[in-house]
Amino acid sequence: MTLGFAGARQWTDLCNESLMLEKLPACGKSFEEMMKKVDSKKWCNLTEFIMYYDNFTQCTEREANNASCFWPNPLAEGFITGIHKQFFSNCTSEKVHWEDPPDEILITLILIPVMLTCAMITLVVWCSKRSDILV
Repeated sequence: MTLGFAGARQWTDLCNESLMLEKLPACGKSFEEMMKKVDSKKWCNLTEFIMYYDNFTQCTEREANNASCFWPNPLAEGFITGIHKQFFSNCTSEKVHWEDPPDEILITLILIPVMLTCAMITLVVWCSKRSDILV
């Protein structure tokens, strides 16, 4: 068990952070070039650029691994956060504001089940009183 921890510790000591920080901007530049193909008004719609973002993520992971660093790590996360600020700073998660439908529709939606319930009760009472005819 100790050898496993020693091996893991040795792996983290070999991380070449300067090499990783040197290579990550190429991933950002590539992502920036791909994002130029997407209308900036659609930058908040993930379906418009999901493939580009996937390529960017894979690139950062590959470069971190090439530098013998774990991914994600604080330096890579800082770089990715910078890209997010550059492209997605205007994307806020707006809460949906629910509104009641107009009164005409609301009244209809309320009255239909009430009327059907009354009709069904009337039908059941009427049928139960006429049980001698139905048998």
